[in-house]
Amino acid sequence: MSRHYEFEVMVIGIEKRGFLGVGKSRIKAQRHWEKAELRTEDLGGGVTLDMVAIPGGFFNMGSPEDEDYPSDEKPQHRVTINPFWMGKYPVTQAQWGAIATLPKIERALDPNPSTFKDSACPVENISWCDAVEWCLRLSRHTGRSYRLPSEAEWEYACRAGGETPFHFGETITPKLANYNGNHPYKDGPRGIYRRQTSPIGEFSIANAFGLYDMHGNVWEWCLDHWHSDYTGAPNDGAAWVTDGDADHRLMRGGSWYYVPSYCRSANRNWTHPNHKSSDIGFRLVSA
Repeated sequence: MSRHYEFEVMVIGIEKRGFLGVGKSRIKAQRHWEKAELRTEDLGGGVTLDMVAIPGGFFNMGSPEDEDYPSDEKPQHRVTINPFWMGKYPVTQAQWGAIATLPKIERALDPNPSTFKDSACPVENISWCDAVEWCLRLSRHTGRSYRLPSEAEWEYACRAGGETPFHFGETITPKLANYNGNHPYKDGPRGIYRRQTSPIGEFSIANAFGLYDMHGNVWEWCLDHWHSDYTGAPNDGAAWVTDGDADHRLMRGGSWYYVPSYCRSANRNWTHPNHKSSDIGFRLVSA
C-alpha cells in the first residue's frame, strides 16, 4: 500500500555583489514543499526500503550543444519515459545486508562489503554484477520486479522536470551534497571534502520528485552498455544494450570523491561490470 509524504525542495542560484556585479558572490536559495507517493517494502529484521512514484513524461536527455561538456553527453535528444518507482535513496548497507544473506540465485554476495562501515550509509564496494544479483534476490523475496535503472530513467528522475546542470539549479554547494568540495562549480562556493560516504538523506533536501542524494555520495549503476555518444540512442527510456560496449556499464551521479562537474545530471561514467570501489553503489527501480 502506498501513501503520500511531504519533502522540502531547494533551488539555488548565484547572486553577484559589488559594483556592476564585480566582486564577491553569494548563494541565494528558494525553498518550497512538495508531495510524492511512497511505497515501503519490508526487507525483514526491521529493515525497510522506500520507493517513490516517478510520473511519466518526456525530457531532453544530455547536455545542450552550446555548453562545453563532453561529447559523450551529446547530441541532446528527446526521450519519453513511462511511470515507474525509484528508490528514495541509494541502497544502504543495512538494506544490502538484509537481502545479501538470502539464498544465492546466480552468484555469491558479501553481506558486508563496504569500506565505510555505517548501516545508514550507502552500500559501496559492489560491482554491477553484484547489484544485479541483489535485485534478483529482492524480486524473489518481495514478489515484485526490481532492477537497476536505465540511463534515461536515471537522468529523468534526477532532473525532476528541470533543465539545469543540477536539480538544485545552475550550481551546487557542499552544504547540499557530498562531493569533493575543494573544487567549486563555476561561481559556486568551495566547502568541505568529506573523503567518505555520508548517511542517506543527511542534507534533508530532495529534488522535485522526492529523491535524495542524486548528486554525489556514491556513483549509481545503470543497466546500459557504454556508448561513446547518443547517436542512435533509444527515445523510449529503455536501457541501451545493443551496438555498444557490453564490457563496460554506465554509472551516474558522481560521488564523494569526485569534483562537482562529475555530479551533474547529464554526466556519464563507465567501468567494467565486475569493478568495485568505495564510491560506487546503486539505486533501484521497479515498474
